[in-house]
Amino acid sequence: MGIDAGFDMVPRLSNGAVDRHNWQSFIKLIREHYQNDDLVEVKPNYLEFKAGEHPLLPFEGHKFLRFSSKTSGSHAKGVEEYIYTVTRVAQASFGSRVRYWNEACDEYGFYSWPEVHESFESYEQRDEPVIPTTIAQFVFGCDPLAELNLDLFEIKSLPDKGRALVARFNIAKGKRILCEKPLFTTENLSPITLMESNIATKLKTLSKTEQRQFLSLHNNFPGKHPFSGIVKTNALPCGPGAVTSGVYPTICLINHRCLPNAHNNWNSDLQRETIHAIQYIRAGDEITIPYDQGGSSSSRRTYLQNAFGFDCTCTLCSLSPPELESSDARRVQIQLLDDSIGNPDRVLNKPSDSLADGHRLLQLLDEEYQGSAGALNAKLYYDVFQICITHGDLARASVFAERGYKARVVCEGEDSPETRKVKELMGKPEGHGNFGVSMRWKITKKMVPKGLDDVEFDKWLWRQGR
Repeated sequence: MGIDAGFDMVPRLSNGAVDRHNWQSFIKLIREHYQNDDLVEVKPNYLEFKAGEHPLLPFEGHKFLRFSSKTSGSHAKGVEEYIYTVTRVAQASFGSRVRYWNEACDEYGFYSWPEVHESFESYEQRDEPVIPTTIAQFVFGCDPLAELNLDLFEIKSLPDKGRALVARFNIAKGKRILCEKPLFTTENLSPITLMESNIATKLKTLSKTEQRQFLSLHNNFPGKHPFSGIVKTNALPCGPGAVTSGVYPTICLINHRCLPNAHNNWNSDLQRETIHAIQYIRAGDEITIPYDQGGSSSSRRTYLQNAFGFDCTCTLCSLSPPELESSDARRVQIQLLDDSIGNPDRVLNKPSDSLADGHRLLQLLDEEYQGSAGALNAKLYYDVFQICITHGDLARASVFAERGYKARVVCEGEDSPETRKVKELMGKPEGHGNFGVSMRWKITKKMVPKGLDDVEFDKWLWRQGR
C-alpha cells in the first residue's frame, strides 16, 4: 500500500488577480530551484516531478488541491525530498493555507481522493489559452516591460470608430493587457506654435517606424498644426493631475466607453502606461477605457466633444431617457459623495457621517458600474481607510487597506507604486501620517471580529447601528 505524504491547499486558491499572481510567483520559485534537475519536467500545463507517484504542480493555481506521493516502497526514492522542499516553499508563499499531512503520523489530507483526482484531470486542459509564447516565459514570468501581447488582442477597424483593440481570447478580470512605453512625452505648451515646434523636435529623435506610428494616429483637429492635433486627440496624462502626457503607438488606439472594461494607469516606476481588464472581457469584445471626467451624460458628452472631437454614443449614453436619467442621478450623487468624503473638516468632526457616505458611495458605484468600478473603488477604500486611521481605529483601517489593495491589484497590478503603498498600510496601518490625530475610535488591529457572516461583518466594518 505505502505511506502517503504531502500538502493540501485549504481553502483552495481563487482565479482572482492576487491568488493568480501569488501562484505564478510560487511556480517561478520552484522552477528556478529545480532548473538543473532532469527529474522536474515542464509540461504544457504543469510541472511534473518524476519520482514516486509523479506529483504535479499546475500552472493554473485555482485548480490545485494536493501535492503528494507515496514516500515508501521501491519506487519512492527521492520523492520525499521533493515533498519536503515544495511544501516549505508553499508555506512561505501561502502561510496557513498549506496543510501538510503524513499518514505515518496518522495525519490525512483535507480533500477526498475523488476530488483530488478530478483536479488532476483538470490540469490537462487550460481554462484560458497560454498567453506567453514559450513555457519558459510563463514559468519565469513575462517581462513586465513587454510592449505588446498580441496573443490577447488584435487591432481591427470598426464601423464609425476606426482602429480599435479587440480581444482575441477571453481575458480574466485583473489581467494586464498592455504595458507600453510612450513614443514621447510632452507638455501642453502655449502658444500652439511652440507646442508644434516642440513635438517636431521630438519626432526627429524617433525611428522611421515610430514616426509612422505617430503619424498614423487619428487627428480630430486637422489644420495648420497637425502634430499638436494628433497629440491633443491621443495623449494620456502621465498620472493624475500630471502636466506631462504620453503618446503611445498601441494604447492610443483604445476607444472610449463611459462603462469601460479596462483601466489605464501610469506606472511611474516602469515609466510606462499599463492597461488592465477591470471586468471579464469575452473574445470578440472591444477593449475600452474612459476618456471622460465623470458627471452626467450631458457633461460627459460636452467634455468629450470639446476635448476629443467626437459625440459619445456608447451603450450608457444611448440608454432610454428614463434609464439615462437614473444613471445621471447616480453619477451626480457619486460626485457629491466623493467630495464630502474628502472634506478634512468633516472627516475630523463628523467621522461617522463621512463613513456612512462612504458606504452609500460604494453601493452607488457597484450599481452604476455593474461591479466594475475599478480605480474608483480603490480610491474609496483609501478614503475610508483615512477616516478610520485618523481616529485610531487600526482594525477597520487594516480591513479597508486590504480591500483597497485588492482593488488596486486588479486595475494597476502588483508593481504599481500605489499598490505597494496600500499593501504596506494593510500590514502596518499606523504608519500613515494621520494616525494619532484623534483616538475617538481607538482599537487595535487584533480586534477585527472573527466568525461573523458577510452581512454582520459589513455592519461592524461600516459602524452601522452605532
